[in-house]
Amino acid sequence: MSGGNVEQNVRAFYDAIGWKLESDGHYQNARYEDLRPVSAEYIHRCHLRITPYFADGGKYLLDAGCGPIQYAEYLTYSENFEKRVCADISITALKEARKRIGEHGLFVVADVANLPFAPEVFDGIVSLHTLHHLPLDLQKKAWFELVRTLNPGKTAAVVNGWTESAMMKRWQPWVERAEKVGHWIARLRGKERSEKQPRVQASAAVQTQKSKAVENGQATGTFVRKMDAAWLRTELADLSGQIRIEIRCWRSVSVRWLRALIHPPYGKLALRRLFSLEEEDPEVYGEMGQYPLIILRKQ
Repeated sequence: MSGGNVEQNVRAFYDAIGWKLESDGHYQNARYEDLRPVSAEYIHRCHLRITPYFADGGKYLLDAGCGPIQYAEYLTYSENFEKRVCADISITALKEARKRIGEHGLFVVADVANLPFAPEVFDGIVSLHTLHHLPLDLQKKAWFELVRTLNPGKTAAVVNGWTESAMMKRWQPWVERAEKVGHWIARLRGKERSEKQPRVQASAAVQTQKSKAVENGQATGTFVRKMDAAWLRTELADLSGQIRIEIRCWRSVSVRWLRALIHPPYGKLALRRLFSLEEEDPEVYGEMGQYPLIILRKQ
C-alpha cells in the first residue's frame, strides 16, 4: 500500500469513525483502550509519565498526530507552553481538539512525515500512537521530521507500540486461557461480548485494525505497522550526532492483557505493583513491554 493511499485511508477512518463521539461520551477510538474502573488508576498514571519531560515549558509544543486530545492527562503536557500546535491529518480531530483547548491551541492539517514547519521551532514535541499508522519508510521520515523541527537542548516524547513485545509474548498462553474462561462464564450467564469492549488482538508484523464497515465506500479501518527497538536504533543511527535516544516505559502491558487478566477484587493492587516495577526498571519494561516511551533529546 502506497504512502498516499495509507494517509487517505487513515484520514477517512478518523474523520468518519475514529473521532466520532458515542453515547457514552467517549470517542469510538477509545474502544481500543481499557476504560474499566479497575484499570483507571493505572491508565491515568501511565498517561502522566510524559508530563515531567515538559516541565520547563517554552513557546510552542508540537502535538504531532494530536487527535482530539481525548484524555484529561494529555492536557497537562502543554501547561507550561504559550501555545500547543496541534497537527493532524484529520479535520474532525482538529475540530475536537479546538473544543478542548480553544485559544491555547494552533491547529494545522499536516502529515507527520512532511511537517510544514521551519527547522528548530518547537521547544517540545509529543506524539502519541501516531507513527505506527505509516509504512516503515515513512515512519523513518517522520522521526527525522520531529528531530528537524525540535529546538536544540529540547525534548520530544513519542509513544508507539512495538511490533512484538517479548513480555506480552511470554504472557500469551495465560491471556488465551483467561479469555476462554471469561467466554465460558459469559455463556453461563447468558451474556455475549459487548461491542463496546472488543477483544484486541495481539500485535503482528503488519496489523490492520478494522472497525464497522461504512457505506458508500468510506473507510473500513486504519493502517497499523509497528517496529522494534533494533529497528529504531538502526534507522535513527544517522541522527546520532544530533540526538540522544532513551527508551523507557510508558505502559508495559497491552489492552488485551488488561482485559483478560485484571479484574476485581485484586486488579487495582496488581496494577499498582506492576506500575512500581515499571518505575524501578523503566528501560527493561520499555524494551520488553508493549508501549515504550521514546525520548529524543536534541544536542
